[in-house]
Amino acid sequence: MELSEALPLGELAAAFAALPVFPLFDTAYFIVSVLYLKYEPGAVEMSRKSPFASWLCAMLHCFGSYILADLLLGEAPLGYFSNNSSVMLATAVWYLIFFCPMNLFYKCVSFLPMKLIFVAMKEVVRVRKIAAGVHHAHHLYHHGWFVMMATGWVKGSGVALMANFEQLLRGVWNPETNEILHMSFPTKASLYGTVLFTLQQTHWLPISEANLIFFFTMFMIICKVFMTATHSHASPFAPVENLICPVLFGSPSSGHPSHHHDHHVASHEVSHPPPPPAKSKEELNEGTRKRKAKKAE
Repeated sequence: MELSEALPLGELAAAFAALPVFPLFDTAYFIVSVLYLKYEPGAVEMSRKSPFASWLCAMLHCFGSYILADLLLGEAPLGYFSNNSSVMLATAVWYLIFFCPMNLFYKCVSFLPMKLIFVAMKEVVRVRKIAAGVHHAHHLYHHGWFVMMATGWVKGSGVALMANFEQLLRGVWNPETNEILHMSFPTKASLYGTVLFTLQQTHWLPISEANLIFFFTMFMIICKVFMTATHSHASPFAPVENLICPVLFGSPSSGHPSHHHDHHVASHEVSHPPPPPAKSKEELNEGTRKRKAKKAE
């Protein structure tokens, strides 16, 4: 028997999975995405100097995951921009957040209780995008597990994965902020979530898609709302990762001590060169004679 049949929330999960995300949830997604853009250093100044560049950055924040997923699947990366309603809605949100008189719209949506509601609604859209990405890739590559996981991952966190390209549009280059090197919680959660949806899609996980969407969305909402309310960057996956990663991949502190010692000794020798050899008695007498001759001259 399927696990979802034993759960009492089956009908609620099905109704939740069928809930349309446009326009209400999409609006919240766009608001939070553009808010994060405005928090970036220099974003407000750029919007005054080059509104078009600011608009492009906002569109990447709102639709970057669709662009990256289409590139992976060999489809037109601008295909989603044919959805005029979504593009116009995102453009309206960008304009209100950056150019509303007296910053009224920004003050309203960045007010913490309101922002927490928008953050929760954004996670609803994120999980739907992960599920839709895995489903779409499964339709094209029926046995391509890694294709499904890659597509679902970029659908859930494509904006973060394209952060370096978006920074170039703002005239900033910070390669050390690469999202793959330093994964944030949404990127990790999208990766773990796409693994679950891939297992469900290939019938290795005995749960319906509606139930998985419901439970994973609740998990994401709780985590993101708590992290936003407490201004925390600690990942809830950290305790498990700290236990498993050292066993599977080793500890980052356990390197090669001999190499470190050799490097330390070499640097010590460079910073403290050996003293010059002592001069012989004949060299000293020769120097004394030269000084006396120079003094006589």
